[in-house]
Amino acid sequence: MDEQQQGQVMAPALVAPGSAVVELLGRDGRATLVQRVTQWPVRIGRSPACDIVLDDVHLAAEHAELHLAPDGGVRLKLLESRNGGHLGKQRLTSGDDVPLPMGGAFQLAGCTLRLRTSADTLAPEHLLIVDKTRHWALVPLLLLVMLFFQWVDRWSAVDPDARWVDYASPLLAPLAFVLAWAGLWSLASQLFRHRFPFTTHLRRVLVVIVVLQGLDWTLPAIAYAFSWPRLMALESLATPVGTAVLIAWHARLVWPGTRRILNGGIAALLLLGLGLQVGNRQEQQYVFGPPYLASLPPPVLRIAGTRPPEALIESLKPLKAELARQARKDNEGFEGDEAGGE
Repeated sequence: MDEQQQGQVMAPALVAPGSAVVELLGRDGRATLVQRVTQWPVRIGRSPACDIVLDDVHLAAEHAELHLAPDGGVRLKLLESRNGGHLGKQRLTSGDDVPLPMGGAFQLAGCTLRLRTSADTLAPEHLLIVDKTRHWALVPLLLLVMLFFQWVDRWSAVDPDARWVDYASPLLAPLAFVLAWAGLWSLASQLFRHRFPFTTHLRRVLVVIVVLQGLDWTLPAIAYAFSWPRLMALESLATPVGTAVLIAWHARLVWPGTRRILNGGIAALLLLGLGLQVGNRQEQQYVFGPPYLASLPPPVLRIAGTRPPEALIESLKPLKAELARQARKDNEGFEGDEAGGE
């Protein structure tokens, strides 16, 4: 066999095992740029002469090359550069030549890349759910419910002969806040996901607000009906917990790849806030929620049985001793101040 025939036999070993692409990965691990491999070796750098051209000032003009190995694998070779690269935790410098794992990511300077071939296993296809009718039907309903709760709160607080303009601010201010909140989260989605799902973000914030408004009405009624004043502690916890759930719900749509980290951080901030709230109320008679109802619903909602006046007097005896002790303490302090003044 002559040299020309040997070259024809060896040539197929230099052909890529199937199609391949080089992906530029973002911080969330998603591909922001995909370039097909048309020939081997593949040169990567900033120079237009490279096969994969990347716009990063930290890359050399010709930073690295991807070669086909005789065993059919792919090797990464670092060319002359100042910043080198990484393969996992392994630091790579100029001249290093290492095997590239199948589907493995590698880093050149500040760019994270991944070689993906037709031999790599693809993730299963995600189901695309498009149900705009349900979203658009639910949003107006939630808006009406939110405005209704705001109107009832305002109606119960103003005089019967109040003008219609007295209702404008309590109704329009929450509406403007909700629209601005959904708009800001939609801008974040546009920045990180290249989508502007305003309706989805608006629906989520409306769901949480309506649930909180419903709790604001139902918890006092249930506490009054069954004589459970400590149930009002849930009302104090509802706003911070609901806000944390809402932020996590929005963030799940904006940064789906970092769900666990975000949920852990939001939960830690929530616990820290609740701990500070407990610390500020150490000298009060309650930590979460008042020990009594500031306003009473109609008597028709009362389900718990009545109690005789003697039971109230008996329950106040411990308070009498505490008040007497506090009075003696105050008197002693007052007498000490008078003696010091003389």
